[in-house]
Amino acid sequence: MAEQRARTAKEIEADLAASRNRLAGTIDELAFRAQPKEIAKRQTESLKLAVNDATHDPDGELNNEKVATVLGGVSGFLLLLGLIRRARG
Repeated sequence: MAEQRARTAKEIEADLAASRNRLAGTIDELAFRAQPKEIAKRQTESLKLAVNDATHDPDGELNNEKVATVLGGVSGFLLLLGLIRRARG
């Protein structure tokens, strides 16, 4: 086995300073990501990507059948909701 050389106080202090800097950077990044504005931004981007994936084919072309199905479903839901509100009122 190779003998390990004892580290000097300066080397240990340098390692500690580097660790502190990495930890501070990580904390700053987590604080930034936890801001409500950034969370909303990520959620909006995720929703945009999901809608794009749902309405476009792998070539990037608009998939009219999927769009028509979604619009038909939304229209049916809104019609049903209107009928329920009308029956109650």
